Amino acid sequence: MLTPVVDDDGAPFWEYAAQSELRVQACAEPACGELRFPPRPCCPHCHSFDSEWRRMSGKGRIWSYVIPHPPLLPDYAAQAPYNVIVVELAEAPRIRLVGNLVTAPDAPLNSVARERIRIGAKVQVVFAAGGADGDGGDGGDGPRLPRWILERP
Repeated sequence: MLTPVVDDDGAPFWEYAAQSELRVQACAEPACGELRFPPRPCCPHCHSFDSEWRRMSGKGRIWSYVIPHPPLLPDYAAQAPYNVIVVELAEAPRIRLVGNLVTAPDAPLNSVARERIRIGAKVQVVFAAGGADGDGGDGGDGPRLPRWILERP
């Protein structure tokens, strides 16, 4: 399974994810305070290099989604069809994260029937235990990936 490449700017995101916390980089300049994702060294609004990581509620809504069809990468083919969703964060509608809608943190990527996925549906972040290993379990040792569950199943 694919795992994210952790760079210096994004490392804190993955460190917080390992603690099951969703945090987003913010400008630490008092006059600015803009949230930004993906993380980067400089604020695109005021150009300050000062930043902090703000905890988010983990709530959002499905902004868009796709159901990938073959041909797929071999590690993903066994789980097809599965979903890939884009989530707009409740506290920061301009910030959108990509992930999968699942029934539980460690559920397989194909655990939610495509008929249940709706644009605008409210979701809550969850974190798979110990990284992605193909079936959602904790066999991997990579970063803990944020996934999403429906607020009202």
